[in-house]
Order: sequence, then C-alpha cells, then structure tokens
Amino acid sequence: MYDLRHTCLTNWLNDGVPPAQVTDWAANGVPVLLSTYARCIVGQLDDLKTRIEAAGDLPDHTKDV
Repeated sequence: MYDLRHTCLTNWLNDGVPPAQVTDWAANGVPVLLSTYARCIVGQLDDLKTRIEAAGDLPDHTKDV
C-alpha cells in the first residue's frame, strides 16, 4: 500500500501539482512531503526557469556587476 501512495504522490509532484495541494490530498504537511519526495521530482527545471525568466525575476549573470 505504501508503494502505491509513494508512486501517487511522486506522480502528482512530477506533474506539477503544487506541494500544498498534494499535502491537502495526502493529509501530510509540506515539510514532511518535501523531505520525503523532493528528491523524486524531475523534469521541471526547464519549465521553472522559463517561467521565472518570463516574469523578469531571474538574475542576468551575463551582465558585469
């Protein structure tokens, strides 16, 4: 049963469901969820960088400081 729960939570996180929503569905706290499952989240970095760049919040490391 735990393996199914682990797979489900991991899939939700990998599909981009916000951790706060996953914890609501799973009846966990965010710190517990992320300490257990954060290492399982894959494939979101490029999308996150694109979203941050679009918002103008990513520092530009190509400029001289």
